[in-house]
Amino acid sequence: MLQDPFGALRDLPLGHGKSSRYYALAALDGGGGGPVSRLPVSIRIVLESLLRNCDGKRITEDHVRHLAGWRPNAPRNAEIPFVVARIVLQDFTGVPLLCDLAAMRGVAQAFGKAPDIIEPLVPVDLVVDHSVQVDHYEEDDSLGLNMRREFSRNAERYRFIKWGMQAFDTFRVVPPGIGIVHQVNLEFLARGVLEKNGVTYPDTLVGTDSHTTMINALGVVGWGVGGIEAEAGMLGQPLVFLTPDVVGVHLHGRLPEGATATDLVLFLTERLRRAKVVGKFVEFFGDGTRSLAVPDRATIANMAPEYGATMGFFPVDEETVKYLTATGRTEAEIEAFRAYFSAQGLFGIPMPGDIDYSTVIEFDLGSVQPSIAGPKRPQDRLNLPDMRRAFTTLFSAPVADNGYGRPAEELERRHPLGSAAAHIGHGDVLIAAITSCTNTSNPGVMLAAGLLARKAVALGLTVGPRVKTSLAPGSRVVTEYLARAGLLGDLEALGFRVVAYGCTTCIGNSGPLMPELERAIAADDLVCAAVLSGNRNFEARIHPALKANFLMSPPLVVAFALAGRITIDMTSEPLGIGKDGKPVMLADIWPSSREVAEALLGATDPGLYRRLYSDFVHGNPLWNDIPTDSGQVYAWAPSTYIAEPPFFDRFSPTPGGVSDIVGARALAIFGDSVTTDHISPAGSIAAASPAGQYLLAHGVAAADFNSYGARRGNHEVMVRGTFANVRIRNLMLPANPDGSRVEGGLTRHQPDDTVMPIHDAAMRYQEAGIPTIVFAGTEYGTGSSRDWAAKGPKLLGVRAVVAQSFERIHRSNLVGMGVLPLQFLQGDSPASLGISGDEEFHIHGLTGALQPRQEVVLEVIDRRGRSRKVTLELRVDTAIELDYLGHGGILPYVLRELLAAER
Repeated sequence: MLQDPFGALRDLPLGHGKSSRYYALAALDGGGGGPVSRLPVSIRIVLESLLRNCDGKRITEDHVRHLAGWRPNAPRNAEIPFVVARIVLQDFTGVPLLCDLAAMRGVAQAFGKAPDIIEPLVPVDLVVDHSVQVDHYEEDDSLGLNMRREFSRNAERYRFIKWGMQAFDTFRVVPPGIGIVHQVNLEFLARGVLEKNGVTYPDTLVGTDSHTTMINALGVVGWGVGGIEAEAGMLGQPLVFLTPDVVGVHLHGRLPEGATATDLVLFLTERLRRAKVVGKFVEFFGDGTRSLAVPDRATIANMAPEYGATMGFFPVDEETVKYLTATGRTEAEIEAFRAYFSAQGLFGIPMPGDIDYSTVIEFDLGSVQPSIAGPKRPQDRLNLPDMRRAFTTLFSAPVADNGYGRPAEELERRHPLGSAAAHIGHGDVLIAAITSCTNTSNPGVMLAAGLLARKAVALGLTVGPRVKTSLAPGSRVVTEYLARAGLLGDLEALGFRVVAYGCTTCIGNSGPLMPELERAIAADDLVCAAVLSGNRNFEARIHPALKANFLMSPPLVVAFALAGRITIDMTSEPLGIGKDGKPVMLADIWPSSREVAEALLGATDPGLYRRLYSDFVHGNPLWNDIPTDSGQVYAWAPSTYIAEPPFFDRFSPTPGGVSDIVGARALAIFGDSVTTDHISPAGSIAAASPAGQYLLAHGVAAADFNSYGARRGNHEVMVRGTFANVRIRNLMLPANPDGSRVEGGLTRHQPDDTVMPIHDAAMRYQEAGIPTIVFAGTEYGTGSSRDWAAKGPKLLGVRAVVAQSFERIHRSNLVGMGVLPLQFLQGDSPASLGISGDEEFHIHGLTGALQPRQEVVLEVIDRRGRSRKVTLELRVDTAIELDYLGHGGILPYVLRELLAAER
């Protein structure tokens, strides 16, 4: 029986004599607020979910009325219980999530319940895309060689994933070698609208990857969450969040000749990060928005985490229909899509004055120019002509000012190698990767890269032997249209062979450099560079040896590979010397918009998309050869990849509640912009690190370590990798003689003041029964939505993180693991309070009934026994989050609810 307390259920004609029903938002007009049509489109789609799922229990009529009465600048203290239509996962986050579900089934069985009470209630798609590494890149069969290496490394993980396919009814897998989750989602998984029980409704989702927002380009409301929160959503919990502000971005004008969608998103990332849109919905409108094709919108939506927004949302219009048609959706799906959004009054890009936004930002597309971002953050944009000057300045700038602190005269020094690479120096490009769904989903910039390569090859330019080049498309479609356009061979001639269909360099799976290069970098402490068409360039993410990493469009990646260095002004210096002995400038080989448009004609073939997405198993022998385990409960076997997680050890049906923290020690003190890559790295595992030592002790050779990301199914590896990034700087450690900060996962154990790995200190504290606290500056937890950045601290014994500010997803993940996020009040920081790390800490005010965002007290006791007190804000934003804390996290909360329901 369908619920309809507002009388909103109406008929929806679909054409050809077919019909459905839908929940009409117009039924909420006149309910005390203004017309629903004045609400931001993204808010209306969330509102539809509340209206359709209003059952008087999880979602009440008051929830619906409150959101229908959304006001642009009202206080944001009301909760929205959002039920999404589906969930998407990638394998780095999906495998640990599957471990948690398997462990929960084991607990259910131990309590005498049917294991299958743990079952996703919404469809779940896992796309295996993060595992493949660029080990081979110059061989003719680089793709096949890398895939065989991938399956060899990850057989245990893939066997476990296959068990999940047969154990859970609603769990579907896109196997390795198909593409990147967000591009596959855009091109195939998203269907526009869905239908259930005779009711049509819009596609909505969350995904366990921060760049899930790429799907906002299709008018789909969705964003990234941690695996912990996604599990709760799978098991029937609404995603509860505070009513958001919605920032309207008015795009006007047109992109100028020579500017790409990548340049546009780098401009927007810089502008919106400065506008402080963290935790807000961003919605694009205006004539400029209407002029952008869906792939350009996808590039902008993809990088919402980089500008800090929950979403970068684009309403649907004719361009959306055009894209769905071009990518092979059926005629019936297209008709239903148009009919639904038209009936709801949601079809078409809003114009100025149509919508009431919390604030409006004006942006002229005509102001965009070729750009890059780096060397350490995606919001640090540079105009292309400024590259040489900016790097030269940073090279000798103090480390405290985000520089490298080197004498200026060192910049021009070359270091001999005694190999084909001849010599190496600061600023050399050693990795050039066309990678990441951000750009490989966009045929315009991919074909531009191919056209630039064609012209470069024709003029006789080549890429030097130092540069590791790779092409890793986000789907197989890219290879097909590059080949059809006759451009794949030109890219290959410059070394850009297809190495994988996966994230590769963007996630840190760039693979090794030539050994002599890595030795020279280490011996001479060189500042060398990577250039990539990705979305993240955080320290040590791309490759641990490379300290300068720059984001840019695919054609610029090819151009910098040709130049071989970042110490160049491409507008005035040649990329190289052509076969005729004349210098070749970037302008000589840059493709015109007309040339790109002509090449694009062959990139939109619905039949191509249908064929490549029709069957993932046929012709996939590596996947088919992985054995499949059966049964509803997983039989855990000894493995350094997959292990039963400890989060349900000593599980009790009764929650323990929250209590004051007494006698705690500081595990670490960090500065600003500590990312989830710093907290829980995804890349290579060093043999000397605690995780490396653990693997060696368990018989794993260093050559077989794989990566932290691939080993997220084993908590013993991951807890040892927490805070183990080679570039993380714990301010508890004394500075180096030159004033720079010690890098790596070290701390000072108290009270003996011994320097040791953070993991070792944490284990000592736990053995002594001493809780720990982490202190940090602003924007703590930026970057990927990895749940291990919260799970790792939890297993280390961290009770609270005290920071100046948190990124949205990581704050939620901390709550989801029962770790307290506490925020300094305005003006306070570890530095201003003189916290050095040798103090003892108490946190008062946590016992008894708690309120969202209440104040608590941090008591700091120094070595001489002197006490001072500081007021903090408990950054728990909703009542349900308080329940999660009381239960020790989301998963114990959900498990107790499911067990109680089965009594």
